[in-house]
Amino acid sequence: MTSPRPLPSPETPLTGTCRCGAVTLTVTAPPIMTAACHCTGCQSMSASAFSLTMMVPLGALEVDGETTLGGARSPDLDHHCCPACHGWLYSRPAGMPFINIRPTLFDDPRWADPFIETMGAERQPWATTPAPHSYEGFPPPEDFPALLEAFAATRL
Repeated sequence: MTSPRPLPSPETPLTGTCRCGAVTLTVTAPPIMTAACHCTGCQSMSASAFSLTMMVPLGALEVDGETTLGGARSPDLDHHCCPACHGWLYSRPAGMPFINIRPTLFDDPRWADPFIETMGAERQPWATTPAPHSYEGFPPPEDFPALLEAFAATRL
């Protein structure tokens, strides 16, 4: 595990769009954590080896434009996509106090560096990230307070 390096935090609000520009996202609070997920679902939805996410508190995301639900749907997770370009914008895990947003959609991508990586058991054998914390599945709930504190400490 590598030591997290201090990373600058962009000023809020931070604005970005889907690929076609039909949906604009505005984040009004800093993320509470960033991650790379190696699960096969994220691999399929992102057409890549992993997906990147930044977790922001509920209420800190403003969406201008219509979204549609895409990807695998369940009562526990909704994936919101642009209905025009079908770009994956954000996911809303039920019962969690945050929303997972694709950080590379924003004009300033400094929040894209993953702090944790999840679902390492499903990782492509060649896929690596600079995340200082890695889990074979999802972090156990008891790890979250220390992870949130450590993430906050890496932001300038």
